[in-house]
Amino acid sequence: MKKKTRKAISESSMVFIFFLVIGILLWQSKGHIFYLFNFAYIGLAASAGELLFNILPREKKIWGRKLSQLLIGLYMLGVLGFLGRENMQMEGFFFYLLAGTFSGPVLHYFIAKIAGPFFFGRGWCGWACWTAMVLDFLPWMKPAHGRKKYWGLIRYLHFIISLAIVLILWYTFKIRDFDQHTHFALNSLIIGNLLYYVIAITLAAFLKDNRAFCKYLCPVPVVMKFGAHFSVWKIEIFRDKCTECGKCENNCPMNIQLLRYMKNNQRIMSTECITCQQCINVCPEGAIEYSKKFDLGFKEFLTFDNDK
Repeated sequence: MKKKTRKAISESSMVFIFFLVIGILLWQSKGHIFYLFNFAYIGLAASAGELLFNILPREKKIWGRKLSQLLIGLYMLGVLGFLGRENMQMEGFFFYLLAGTFSGPVLHYFIAKIAGPFFFGRGWCGWACWTAMVLDFLPWMKPAHGRKKYWGLIRYLHFIISLAIVLILWYTFKIRDFDQHTHFALNSLIIGNLLYYVIAITLAAFLKDNRAFCKYLCPVPVVMKFGAHFSVWKIEIFRDKCTECGKCENNCPMNIQLLRYMKNNQRIMSTECITCQQCINVCPEGAIEYSKKFDLGFKEFLTFDNDK
């Protein structure tokens, strides 16, 4: 077996084991085997996508990530959300958190979006998000322009508005008994996701940028960015192999100035990195890897429209 294939299997196995351990611990502590099934499935989907990404030829690698997005996104939105009648959006997380209920949204946010970034950065955004699952099939994977300066502040406003809506419903309308309001949870999930898809696709078409919604409107990064600073897994560019051709930066969907981190002898410390590994895919020298170590940095090197 080739060294590259062995490494790919090893890395994908680590992802599966990570989620499997979580499933076993929750199964034993909560006494419900659903937790084992749930996290074993998510781990298998993520590891299968990672394995395909690593072993497929360069022009087809993206299908490994898209497979992971589809398997996880459809499961979480369709099975846990629609069939389970739980609002898996941020508003659902706020509701169940206020109720002190250990439910799907709380568990999902804690593992994927609060604790998870300390290990995988914003890997959720790149490999599992059900909104991006659709957006990454649009034709604007490579941004046509740099970022819109200050537009990213809108997602913080979105976060505040989402929290405010939940607080109003909780304290003013007394919507607290979720067993009696499953229809409300389901309807809010459907309406919320329809709005997200319409706005995200419209914004992507207008700016010619698949990930415009992620950069400017999505409130989830507000929760994830702190842990992403400390992430064990990050992208790394090896200076001795890099020719500074710029292909990695030109194809980065999040407009990160990757080479500036390399020149600072750092891994990619930007909390805007969604670990999509597109930079690895396009590098002609094989100078970029997804590596594991402990480091920390707070500088955000991003390319904006007025920098061009």
